[in-house]
Amino acid sequence: MKRSITSGFLSILGVKFLLISLDFLSSPLLTRFLGEGYGDYAVLMSIFAIYMIFVSTGVGDGVRKYVAEQRDTPHWDEHVVGFYLRLALLLAAAGCFFLALAAQSGFIQNHLGTSYQTYFYLLSLLVFTSQFREYTRRTLMGFGLERYSEPLLFLDKILFITVGVGLAYLGYGVPGVLIGHMTGAVVTSVIGLAAIHRQVPLTTALFKIPSREFPRRELFAYNGLSIVLILFLTSLYEVDVVMLGFFTTAQETAYYRIALTLAEFLWIVPLALQNVLLHSTSNIWANNDRERINSLAARITRYTLLFTLLLAVGLAALAPIALPIIYPDDYIASYVPILLLLPGCVGFALARPVLAIGQGKGDLRKLIVATGAAAILNITLNGLLIPQYGMYGAAAATSISYGLMFIFHLWSARSIGFYPAADARIPQAILVGVSAAVPIFLLTEFLRGSAIPLVVIDLPVSLIVVPPVGAIVFLGLSILFGAVDVDEIVDFLESAPDPIGQFGSSLR
Repeated sequence: MKRSITSGFLSILGVKFLLISLDFLSSPLLTRFLGEGYGDYAVLMSIFAIYMIFVSTGVGDGVRKYVAEQRDTPHWDEHVVGFYLRLALLLAAAGCFFLALAAQSGFIQNHLGTSYQTYFYLLSLLVFTSQFREYTRRTLMGFGLERYSEPLLFLDKILFITVGVGLAYLGYGVPGVLIGHMTGAVVTSVIGLAAIHRQVPLTTALFKIPSREFPRRELFAYNGLSIVLILFLTSLYEVDVVMLGFFTTAQETAYYRIALTLAEFLWIVPLALQNVLLHSTSNIWANNDRERINSLAARITRYTLLFTLLLAVGLAALAPIALPIIYPDDYIASYVPILLLLPGCVGFALARPVLAIGQGKGDLRKLIVATGAAAILNITLNGLLIPQYGMYGAAAATSISYGLMFIFHLWSARSIGFYPAADARIPQAILVGVSAAVPIFLLTEFLRGSAIPLVVIDLPVSLIVVPPVGAIVFLGLSILFGAVDVDEIVDFLESAPDPIGQFGSSLR
């Protein structure tokens, strides 16, 4: 990876780690403050995530891709920013109107209950604020300004915890949490728009209509195809929660939502890669540099597989110890769904960077076919298994669909013209994962019962010792079995910003 891609990746990854840490703070508090209402909140946010695909996805992905492209068209950046800003305004207004109409008409009360009417009025406002939070972040990413876009995401989370969790604590329930989401979105949107204005005058961009030569048809086509693609993609990790909400109890839905939250911790690196690769590879594809695309895709696939396996083994070993500490005691019921979800989450982790590189090419039809096949299978399996097996059926169905995502996207990548598995060294990586699992589980079991007394809780020693020791063991086995080369580690360190880059140079 060249320095620009690595720098963007590290900027995003650093914030992802902070966000995961904040999620581990906020979700246990919400489970306690909302009580059974947490299940309603989980269903509500899954519905909102699917709804926002139609409002926001095409705008966010489109502005990120096309701002990043260096075209010869005069005022290209200005026209792209203005085109998507006008589209964002139009779609946000429509999205807000239809949610409010659904609440006013009685449709929501009849299907979800009377309490959801208030929720949906608040969601209609959240549509508008969330639209511009995402528009500003994605535009800044398109300009290569991850150092600005990602701190905004962190600020949004801090404001949500301060206001949303605070209002939940004061007894305002789910409406208070939604107000917290809106507060973060409004503040970060204002700051983000100010940052964009430093790159492109927003007033000029908004009101200056480009000439007929501007490729509106291309941008609209990409927008529409992006919506279909992300609809399929998001359904893979939201539809199971929605179906559980209809077929089982709110409490079982809450257990499963927590299982998903923890299992999706495996995606921290793949999500960072997915965020940076779409706009970073757009210009590489535009220059038709397939050799660099293939090299990039192959190395990223291998590194993603290794890191995700490490997290999967660690989570499987430590989850039964961490769950009773982080969440109420009854949430230990989430452990079996976590185990069922982990294998599929590894497959989905591998698919994410491959998907982003394909999006950078702009040929979305093959990506839609691959993702759609997994999504349809996911809905079918969840429909068959949830009524009979509840959250365990949801976990099994979702895991199978997640795993097949990687298989399907290997096909889509080859159809588009790159080969992410060319140097993945999958057998070596699996051998490393199995071999590392033995000492990690043994060490966890050996330290069971040992704890450090703190003011509020007794912190298990295993939560402190196992992660660093497991990482060292895993890295050593990766080198030993040939899953990664020492030179590659040094190359990656050198390509990172200083002081990491200087440390890599000194190692060489």
